[in-house]
Amino acid sequence: MRTALIGNLRVSKVGLGCNNFGSRLDKKQTEAVVLTSLDQGITYFDTADIYGKKGLSEEYLGAALRGRRHQAVVGTKFGMDMLNEAQTGGSARWVALAVEDSLRRLGTDYIDLYQMHKPDPSVPIEETLDALHRLVEQGKVREIGCSNFNGAQVDQASEVSKRREIPRFVSAQNHYSLLARSVERDLIPACARNGLSVMPYCPLANGVLTGKYRRGEEPPKGSRMDWVRNDPATTDRGFMSDRNLDIVDRLQEYASDHGRTLIELAISWLAAQPDVSTVIPGASSPSQVVTNSKGADWRLTDRELVEIGTITGG
Repeated sequence: MRTALIGNLRVSKVGLGCNNFGSRLDKKQTEAVVLTSLDQGITYFDTADIYGKKGLSEEYLGAALRGRRHQAVVGTKFGMDMLNEAQTGGSARWVALAVEDSLRRLGTDYIDLYQMHKPDPSVPIEETLDALHRLVEQGKVREIGCSNFNGAQVDQASEVSKRREIPRFVSAQNHYSLLARSVERDLIPACARNGLSVMPYCPLANGVLTGKYRRGEEPPKGSRMDWVRNDPATTDRGFMSDRNLDIVDRLQEYASDHGRTLIELAISWLAAQPDVSTVIPGASSPSQVVTNSKGADWRLTDRELVEIGTITGG
């Protein structure tokens, strides 16, 4: 498994998104996925306080890593709504409380990468960064990052950290795939300016880039897209548009012509982007982990990158 740096953290080029833990996977199933990940050379595990019915993902991940914590780089997040309106956002008060809750659930005394899950317009970014600075000084957090920020927000946070001479965001975790490339216009240039690595989440477009969904057919029961299409709050139903399914057909043909799978193409293309440190697909079984772990094996040439990019119209 190839590796890359997020700040001072050495991580596997393919990580594991842990949003299935505690929701689609129970404790025993989570352990099987985590152990398979370690066996495959995956060292980065990405979770959040809200994952798995608000806390179970961290709890199950911590249990699976017991006795193996030194083998893993653990990233978690704060800032989304937890149990009530007082448990959300980027206030110094909530940052100090949220980190203690995450440390307890993870069963660890430090978090490798602590990420602000979304911007909080009600709290000055100076307050949040100062609070995160204190966590770094206390040894509870090694590096800090952001998620779902836009380019202007990354610029602003970086300027504050530089001016105050405090730890800066070293990573930006955003929605990025061959079917969702809007971050290339705004966020990624800001990350390049400010030295942040990019961590794509949803790299397989809720499973559409696995090729398992067919035009005119309902998603398989229990699949990610089956869940998405029945979630009234989601905005991701558009992944199964006719345009996207046309693109998927062409990408599938391209991958087959090169003796590869569509999943290998989708993950390898992201891993080849110069600002991407680790790609974080989720997995609901050990077999999916094995498949995803092969994603960065295809070292795409410049010509192949252009050809693939042309297919998606990016």
